[in-house]
Amino acid sequence: MRINKFLAQCGIASRRACDGLIADGKVRVNGRPAEPGMDVGEGDRIEVDGRPVSIQKNEYYLLHKPKGYLCTVSDDKGRKTVMDILGSGVGRVYPVGRLDYDSEGLLILTTDGELAQHLTHPSNEVPKTYLVKVEGRLTEADLNPIRSGIEIEGGYVTKKCRAHIVETNRDYTKVELVLREGKNREIRKMFAAIGREVSLLKRTKVGELTLRGLDRGSFRKLTPAEVAYLKSL
Repeated sequence: MRINKFLAQCGIASRRACDGLIADGKVRVNGRPAEPGMDVGEGDRIEVDGRPVSIQKNEYYLLHKPKGYLCTVSDDKGRKTVMDILGSGVGRVYPVGRLDYDSEGLLILTTDGELAQHLTHPSNEVPKTYLVKVEGRLTEADLNPIRSGIEIEGGYVTKKCRAHIVETNRDYTKVELVLREGKNREIRKMFAAIGREVSLLKRTKVGELTLRGLDRGSFRKLTPAEVAYLKSL
């Protein structure tokens, strides 16, 4: 097995991040620095930062993230993170992708670095669905620049996406948006580019996996069938 795949299955990080650890000299195999692309087997002793590692059974969780929590394992400013919701009874899982502090919705947490890489790498274009609420009335025509790709803060032009209005009145509009990329605060910047401020942002789906039956602030283990589905995306 390639060493980066082995480390990912140990829950260390994604394969790409593990390649970085190897390049930085933080990984040793049988007492010697690991080399990129090398194969390892059952009899090999692998260490990361001097700590032995081994393949463990991966854990997979689905969390309905509330607003006011960071998608990190810890925070040096003492702010609440999603790990505070999971508690000490859950193993060392990591969030897959990000929902910003003021956003809510579907968040996957796992020890499976390979799955995390698969779901977040831009080349895989895994669809993620969001409910977006903005102030004022929008028309379907107003969403055309967002659908076709729009230049946002920093000069980046977003990829084409699906967007349609699910509710509108003179006070607000709710839009369902399906993205296949995930830049930092991208949705907020997209609507800012058409002069609208986002007042609510909720991820409702990854692929066809939903939050059905899961209250805000609750979590559950993913079923084997759900894990297999996510790997197939």
